[in-house]
Amino acid sequence: MTRLTTRRAPLILSDMVNYRQRLDRTFAALVDPTRRAILVHLERKNSASIGKLAEPFAIKLPAVMKHLDVLADAGLITRTKSGRTVTVRLRPQPMREAMAWLSRYERFWTGGLDRLAAHAERKEAEARSKGR
Repeated sequence: MTRLTTRRAPLILSDMVNYRQRLDRTFAALVDPTRRAILVHLERKNSASIGKLAEPFAIKLPAVMKHLDVLADAGLITRTKSGRTVTVRLRPQPMREAMAWLSRYERFWTGGLDRLAAHAERKEAEARSKGR
């Protein structure tokens, strides 16, 4: 007897678990404002040394290294070493996955934001007409 289908359920389940774990790590990394600031810097500059990344923060280098470890564990950055210099680069794939996940729920807040914008515009128009 020839089998027309294969059993892929364990593989699919494994992919779903890994996807959820990646999303969890991404969102957990994004919770901290210092880590978000590091990502903003990398997005603007494409890459930076650890020393350059640490400069704007009022924290010690070991604390910055811990933040970089969290970002690396989430897959949001990569580090390469050349001599004594470690260069950090942004890795966008985890952010793309997070945005794709968020976009599935966009319909829940889009209508509310549109109504809020319309309300604000009406109030602004009323205030302008009263000021004449």
